[in-house]
Amino acid sequence: MTFKMYRNIRLALLFVLTFGLSVNAQNSQKAKDLLDQVSTKIRSYDNIVIDFKYTIFNPSDNINQESKGNVALKGDKYVLNVMGITRIYDGSRVYNIVPEDEEISISTFDDQKSDELTPAKMFTFFNSGYKYYWDITQNVKGRKIQYIKLKPTEASNPTKEVLIGIDLQTKHIYNLIKMDKNGTKTTFTINSFKTNQPLSKNHFTFTESKYPNYYINRLD
Repeated sequence: MTFKMYRNIRLALLFVLTFGLSVNAQNSQKAKDLLDQVSTKIRSYDNIVIDFKYTIFNPSDNINQESKGNVALKGDKYVLNVMGITRIYDGSRVYNIVPEDEEISISTFDDQKSDELTPAKMFTFFNSGYKYYWDITQNVKGRKIQYIKLKPTEASNPTKEVLIGIDLQTKHIYNLIKMDKNGTKTTFTINSFKTNQPLSKNHFTFTESKYPNYYINRLD
């Protein structure tokens, strides 16, 4: 191989590497821009009411569960109904209501500082702590769903990666697929997405008098 040929090969490799890094950077920014549009759209609504399907799958632990539920959100406040349990967060305290046991637990909870992926955080958790990748596009019943892949920046994060499917027309999240390092796959699919619903002013308020025969466990 002549010196000229060797130099040309090196230049070609350098171009390919540089071009690849440039494309990856552009795709990462494109992914971040789309997520920003989702967050902006969500913040524009007074409230959101969602019906969803929730599945957890881990073959090594023999886990395969599916449930349906609904949640109403207004800012950080929410009322979540899933697996026969109602959870109310009024902005300062959490109320877990279990009709089967006629029991209610009440605790103080800082929804902003906790690492728990609560309903209020589902549309914002991706704003920090992740690298962004433009992934595949799928056609789902006539809807163009663009997937963004998230990779945690902290090695201590138990999550391996997250896929967020976004409806490109509405800028609403269609589904969220979370893969943990222990092999657990959690899928959250939104079946109905309604906004600015006529909720009562007490919708996110716990009223103890509604549960006269319930045992109330005050945790703090």
